[in-house]
Amino acid sequence: MLNNLKTAVLLAGLGGLCMFVGSFWGPTGVAIGLLIGLLMTGGSYWFSDSLAIRSAKAVEVSAVQMPQYHSIVGDLAVRAGVPTPRLYVSPSPQPNAFATGRNPEHAAVCVTDGLLRTLSWEEIQGVLAHELSHVRNRDILIGSVAAAVAMGITFVATMARFAFIFGGGQGDNRENPLGSLLMLILAPVAAGLIQMAISRSREFEADASAARLLGTGEPLARALERLDSAAERIPSTINPAEASAYIVNPLRGRQVTRLFTTHPPVEERIARLRTNAWA
Repeated sequence: MLNNLKTAVLLAGLGGLCMFVGSFWGPTGVAIGLLIGLLMTGGSYWFSDSLAIRSAKAVEVSAVQMPQYHSIVGDLAVRAGVPTPRLYVSPSPQPNAFATGRNPEHAAVCVTDGLLRTLSWEEIQGVLAHELSHVRNRDILIGSVAAAVAMGITFVATMARFAFIFGGGQGDNRENPLGSLLMLILAPVAAGLIQMAISRSREFEADASAARLLGTGEPLARALERLDSAAERIPSTINPAEASAYIVNPLRGRQVTRLFTTHPPVEERIARLRTNAWA
């Protein structure tokens, strides 16, 4: 229920921002902004999973291609009481994983090629238990929509900057250009803060749920150690708006992103797993 409320607030905020930008062109612009807002919010809800999969350049894999991957996820899905999600592999060399979709019936789990090459299957099981926990906890809708909304806010803010620069404003909108300009500059920052607020607490809960599914937190703890270290060394080219979906911050190696990290400290997550705080 809380995630549904957060989703509604995010989508309403995106629609409102589109209308605000449209107001730079008067009543006609507001109407156009409303139309764009409706299209963007609808797309954010229905196609956010497709956007995430496409952004990762992932391909779906069958049980024939990757039997152990399918076997582990199938077993975990039964334990978690959720439908088996579609399974994907991204060609990224950075070891990482994410889950996406608007509900458990339309969920997808993606692991990177780097993860398959780096971790043992026991550690991969810990990672997949974490992702299935996101599916069961219905985090995937709010996470997917937040990423789509963040991309939408950045896009709309960029359009608005051009409108401001090239004199699109009318009437009262021109009376406080500094305020308008500040809003347009800070909109992408607000998108990052939205994701940060959403992501941090849900990662702890997904870790705890994964440990309960497996009866131990050690496989996931070992996996997090290795994934965090690799994220520091191996760069990722994903859109920053998608970073919150991953099990560890894929942009950890970029200094500027540390100001707006979407994940709690890995050291704290590992400590909770190893001190049985999840039990």
